[in-house]
Order: sequence, then structure tokens, then C-alpha cells
Amino acid sequence: MNIDNLKNLESFMKKSVDRGEIAGSSISVISGDTEVYRTAVGMADIEKGIPMQSDTIFRCYSMTKPVTSIAVMTLVEKGLLGLSDPVSMYLDGFKNQKIYDEGRLIPVKQDATIQQLLDMTAGCVYPDMSYPVGALMQERIDEFYRELYDNGCEPDTVEFANIIGQMPLEFEPGTRWRYSLCADVLGAIVMKVSGMTYGDYLKKTIFEPLGMCDTDFFVPEEKLGRFSQSYLYEDGKLNPWSSDHMLGLTHNFLKKPKFESGGAGLVSTLDDYGKIVKLFLGCGCCDGVRIYGEKVAEFMQEDHLTDENRPYYDWESLRGYGYGNLMRHMIKPYENGCLGTPGEYGWDGFLGTYMFVDPDEDLGIVYALQKCGGNGFRDHQIIKNIVYGSVEY
Repeated sequence: MNIDNLKNLESFMKKSVDRGEIAGSSISVISGDTEVYRTAVGMADIEKGIPMQSDTIFRCYSMTKPVTSIAVMTLVEKGLLGLSDPVSMYLDGFKNQKIYDEGRLIPVKQDATIQQLLDMTAGCVYPDMSYPVGALMQERIDEFYRELYDNGCEPDTVEFANIIGQMPLEFEPGTRWRYSLCADVLGAIVMKVSGMTYGDYLKKTIFEPLGMCDTDFFVPEEKLGRFSQSYLYEDGKLNPWSSDHMLGLTHNFLKKPKFESGGAGLVSTLDDYGKIVKLFLGCGCCDGVRIYGEKVAEFMQEDHLTDENRPYYDWESLRGYGYGNLMRHMIKPYENGCLGTPGEYGWDGFLGTYMFVDPDEDLGIVYALQKCGGNGFRDHQIIKNIVYGSVEY
């Protein structure tokens, strides 16, 4: 890697801070099993005067999903879970599901499967007022929070997944793609199959073997000095933002939740999440510790969308990508408007966290900031251009 060129990352990141677009950010570039570059700029907490540092703890939000994919596949390779198993084998809320069709509820032809949850083709949705089924889910999540705040009623991971299953589906499982609460359902299935809480399974199977000591579903009191503040950019300035984000998340990551969200619930650091990147690059092995096998790694690196699904996979930021196992998968880099390699894969999070893994180049990154909605798709393009522009043979 051309380290001199990688230093352009810091210059680019500082510009966003200087323009007042973000409070701060940090990045780690990994080649093989070695971190080759790291930098942190700006502030983790403007109000408290805490700078962004290498060990700053950040909210992963949807960058939780690749970890959930790993957890599921460890059960698959042990023979404890089948990819074609119907979800209803494990969660009663997914029995006798209905599809919402112009105000009517129509029984599904076939139950959703574990694989369809992994590929976001199960028919589930996120709360979203912009379309009918999303609006129904929004109403149910609003009710969830009313019950929580008024009565202290807090469901656990399995109970929350059953709530999801009882809501109408948007489409027949397997026929379309829709970004949704599928990963949260998978966390519950891991809990049912393993007999542990979802968090305990992650600790035993992934976090503790890899020495990921700062990754969890909450930040303990003794680590709060390293926990970054989230910000909302509005009216031309950054304002502190604190919310459960209406995804069933509770306690603002400050207390151990009963519902451990497989789709959005983890916090982590550059060091810890860098081990997830190394794990992917190592085909299931990181620092000499094997978490899953090489055939699982091959499976997780593939685009799983069918021609029937693909027209619904239409986000601008995902141009040129396919999807599978809760992650995007690069097919045509030029369509995404940035340098890259077919086969690169990864995911990002609501507050701007971003990761990618490139098996062919043996290359990966973890990028972290904490701004609602992130700082735009262009940031990821520029960062990738700098990193790929630093590759030397």
C-alpha cells in the first residue's frame, strides 16, 4: 500500500470537520492481517471537548448486520440451523403469515426461510410511513414505545421478533427485495437455537475468541468517557442527538437491553470491528482463531439476488452491487462511480459507519462517524477511491 497516498484520507476527513458537516471521524485500513493506516480527526463529543480517538466507541447501527450474518452461519455449519428452514420452525409469530394487498390480507403460499431473512427477501419491512405496509409497522413500533414508556413493558429478542412476524408482509417471500427488520429476526433465531441470549452467543462465539472487549449492546458506565456523541445536522449546524431511533432499541445504549437487536444494536471500536474485517479477509480466521470454515466464507461472499428480486434493489448507493447474507456485493464497480473490485462486499450504518472487504486485494476498511444519516454517499466513494488508489503491486 502507498502510505503517502493513504494520508489523503486524513485531509479529506478534516475538510468535512472544518466545514462543520461532522464532529469527527476515524478510519482503519487493513491489508491482509495487518492494519496499514489509521487516523482520527475532529471531536467525539464537541460539548465535552473529547477528541475522536482510536478507541472511541461508536454505535454500529446497521453495521451490526454483518456480525449477525456470521452468527447465523456458525449455526448453519454446525448443523443446528438449515438455510431452507422456515422461520416458523423457530418463531410462532411467523406461523400463518399474511401479505398486505390493497387493504386485503392474503395467506402466504410458502413460509419465509432463514435464507430469505439473510437476503432481505422475506417480505418483512422496517417502520416507514412512505408505503402502506411500512406505515402499519410504524404504527406497531409506536405502540411498542408507548407500552415501554407508560408501563415499562420491554420484550426480549424473541418476543420482539414475534411482533415482527405478526405484522403483514409486503410481498410473497422470495419474490422481491426490501431492506427490513430481517436481521433482528435472525438474532432471535440464534437465541432460540443456541439456548443463550443473543448477546451471550455473540460473546462466546465471536467477541471473546477474537478479543473484542468493547463490542456489546450497551456501553458500561466505566467506558462512557470513550462513547461518542451522535449529532444531527440541521439549520446549518450540528446539534447533539439522542434517540432510540424507533427500531425497538431502548435506553440509548446506556443500559443492557432486553431486546438485543441483530440489525442495529451493537456498539464497537475501530480495533474491535477491524477484527470482523480481518475475519472476513481470513475466510473465517482472524489472528489464528477460526470462527467459521472456508466454505461458509465462500457462501457469504456471493450475491444471492435473483432476476425476480433485482428490480426492487434500487438504492442509488447500491448501483453496481448485488446483495446476500445481509451485505452488499460488488458486481460492476463502474456503475457505483468509484474504484473497486468485483467481489468486494460489506455494509454501513445509519450514523455513517462504513466497512468493506475485498478478498481479491486482501483489503478492507472500517470508517466511523456519528451523524444522523451519515455524511452522504459521495464520502464513501471518495474514501474508496483513495484506498484503492493506494494499492501497489
